[in-house]
Amino acid sequence: NSRGTASLLKDSISFTDISAFGLYEGHDLLRRGFTSVKNELLPSHPLELTEKSFQLNQDKTNFATLRNVQGIHAPLKLQMEFRAVKQVQRLPFLHSSNMAMDILRGNDECIGFEDILNDPSQSEVMGEPHIMMEHKLGLL
Repeated sequence: NSRGTASLLKDSISFTDISAFGLYEGHDLLRRGFTSVKNELLPSHPLELTEKSFQLNQDKTNFATLRNVQGIHAPLKLQMEFRAVKQVQRLPFLHSSNMAMDILRGNDECIGFEDILNDPSQSEVMGEPHIMMEHKLGLL
């Protein structure tokens, strides 16, 4: 799969994406700011694209190194374990720490930015459970 591992973990949608007006909603200046075609076409910083694809590039490098050291079976086995871990998830409105994925990647002993400032209990917007489940099931 070429989409990257971070994008596959996003099964929930934010509450701001679904509104009472639906597709005909106007642009919300307070939440999204002013629209600009330039901002949509070009990244705001030269390192933005690199940072977005960091985990994918790191996984590719790790798989290539693992293949050179142990053979083709090792990265294939690890990719199968990644897929198995991604399939087992919580309901979309419940927070998941993805501990199994952190263990497979070796990030379980590291403390990063997202460990401290990504606490869902401190989130300003909590999604509506029924709407999020209907969206995941394709009913909405």
